[in-house]
This record gives sequence, structure tokens and C-alpha cells, in this order.
Amino acid sequence: MNEAKLGILGGMGPQATQDFYQRILDRTDAACDQEHLPTVILSDTRMPDRTSAILGGDAEGCYRRLLQDAKTLEQVGCTAIAIPCNTSHFFADRLQGELSIPIIHMVRETVKVLSADPGVHKVGILATDGTVRTGVYQRECEAQGLAAFSPPPEVQKVVMSIIYDEIKKGEKGSREKFAVMDKCLREAGCDAAILGCTELSVYRTYHPLPEFYVDAMDILAERCITYCGYKLRMV
Repeated sequence: MNEAKLGILGGMGPQATQDFYQRILDRTDAACDQEHLPTVILSDTRMPDRTSAILGGDAEGCYRRLLQDAKTLEQVGCTAIAIPCNTSHFFADRLQGELSIPIIHMVRETVKVLSADPGVHKVGILATDGTVRTGVYQRECEAQGLAAFSPPPEVQKVVMSIIYDEIKKGEKGSREKFAVMDKCLREAGCDAAILGCTELSVYRTYHPLPEFYVDAMDILAERCITYCGYKLRMV
């Protein structure tokens, strides 16, 4: 069997890709270079915006570019692929059908973690318009017996503002805006909420959040490590 090698299909956005790889390094039980997981990072910063493509742009063109990148990672010997972009998972099952190596499905793995918690019944979804409107998380929650809550339009605009007006522009994100989102989720009776956009995962890097928030990028990082046969750092 070939040595495990992780392919990261990134660049969506580049800061999130950098953050994702750092989390893999931080969570791997390694004492030297050679004990870390071999990784190939393809940061395709020319990838079309996924929300724009899916909701009215060239969705097929976006899919073809994702497939081309995934094939490149497959051809250089990667044994699994991670895509640190939640919205891109709209295409994940279709992409998987064209590949001979697995895509570690960030959305599916995140919802599995929540479904294992007996105290979680209703889950808030903080994500891009593309992720929310296509029901990427809602379908996975329904399959696991969880109710999914999406913020109303006025709060969803705040979510998008943090993602596009702040984090993607290199800012650290507004606590005041996040407080608006938090208030909405708690008043709606959510037991937990998913940070379902990697820019929101980056926000969490700058601003510690309570356990109420489940970070999809964290879960993807851990699943990549264990899937490839490496141990998690526990302390």
C-alpha cells in the first residue's frame, strides 16, 4: 500500500487554506518533521467564487475547475483530498464520482459529530448564501435526525458581511456583528451552531468562541489526520 499523502484543494480563500494546514500541524502527534503527514497543497486562488457561481454564475465552470484540481492532486500521488471550503461541498459527491481517491467530506463529518451528542437537537448554520440556499448542511442534518436553523435574511446579511467585507479582505472580523448572529441563534433555541464557512473558522482563530460553536474546519483537520493513519495530539 502506498504511503498516505493528503491533498488539500485550497485557495478558497487562501487565508483559510493556510489556517487549515496549521491546524493539521497543530493536531498531529509528531515530534519531528518526518512524523508529520505528507501533504500537497494546491491553492487555486483563481477559482471562481463558489456562492456567485452556484447562485447565478457559471456553476459548471466552477465544477470543472474543482475537478481539474482534484485530478491534479490524484495524479501526484495523493491518497485522500480535503477541500477547506464548505460551499464547494455542493459539488463534492459529483466530484467523488470522478475520482479514485476519497474526498474527506467536511460537511458530512461535522454533522456526524453533532449527531453523536445527545444534547443537540437543533443546529444553527452560519455559512455563505451559497451553502445555505443549496441546503448542503440542511440535508446532512436531516439525514442524522437533526433540525437545521438558518438565520433570517437580515441576519444572513451580517454573516455574509463578516465573510466577504472583513475576513476575505484580511480583517479579523467584527465582534459586534458576530454578537448579532449569536443572539439570533440562541433566541431561535439552537443547541449548537456550525461555523460552516472557513472564513468563520478564521474568525474563530482571532476570537475565542464557546463550545456552542462547532468548527467544521477543525473537524476536517482531525478527520484528515486520523484517516491517513496518524495520531491526534491530545495535549
